[in-house]
Amino acid sequence: MPAETSQTLDRGLRLLGLLAGAPDGLTVTEVAGRLEVPRTVAYRLVSTLEQHALVRRDGRGRLHVGLGVLHLASAVQPVLRDLAAPVLRSLAEAVGCTAHLTVAEGEEALALAVVEPSWTDFHVGYRVGSRHPLGQGAAGRAILLGRDRDPERPSWCATSGELQAGARGLAAPVLGVDGLAASIGIVTLGDLDADRVGPRVVAAAGEVAERLRLE
Repeated sequence: MPAETSQTLDRGLRLLGLLAGAPDGLTVTEVAGRLEVPRTVAYRLVSTLEQHALVRRDGRGRLHVGLGVLHLASAVQPVLRDLAAPVLRSLAEAVGCTAHLTVAEGEEALALAVVEPSWTDFHVGYRVGSRHPLGQGAAGRAILLGRDRDPERPSWCATSGELQAGARGLAAPVLGVDGLAASIGIVTLGDLDADRVGPRVVAAAGEVAERLRLE
């Protein structure tokens, strides 16, 4: 027998999903149509979510995901860091480069966890909380690659000098985790053998994805 569920909660969550996928926002009428509910029901859902800052209206009255979602997302970040840390440690020690977990926040890439190798004389210092545009740097480019995965293209992204002069980066998207746009990557100031390191980074991204799916 199917588990008993809350229809109202289900509709509210679906509404947030619709808004997350609509950069230009939606009207109440559009929400009602996509949820296949009367406009009065859509209005009550929107009003409730607005009270919790999970939905906001722009100057044209169109609906968007509200800033309250950021507070919920921030509570998930420690879980992501804890699950990814052992994988990042193994990757950093194996390749002798600084390893990192990066997530998308809007149109920016946010470094959420960083692990430096313990045995190298020199390595790149990469600060947790660092941000840069998604279209710049291996970590951000890998997140974009994961959004539009083409099996004919390489499964990782490599860059040189885009965020720091002389620095080389390589990253792979974390795939198959609903609601998460992230990448695992490494950065170094030395030579980077992409053919050797790329498969290791892809494997690490896959391991993080598996850990998150089991959580």
